[in-house]
Amino acid sequence: MLGVVFGQVFGSIWLGRALAVLLSIGWLIAYESWRGRNPGLHDPRDDGAQL
Repeated sequence: MLGVVFGQVFGSIWLGRALAVLLSIGWLIAYESWRGRNPGLHDPRDDGAQL
């Protein structure tokens, strides 16, 4: 929504929509990356080779 308003201020609704989509994708990637962290699961003996 804010991206569309930004686009109207600069005279291009498509620019605002593109900016809103890029920010939404960036926020989603950052949120999912943050959510995927498991700070309590560190095992120093685990080398990642076992499935």
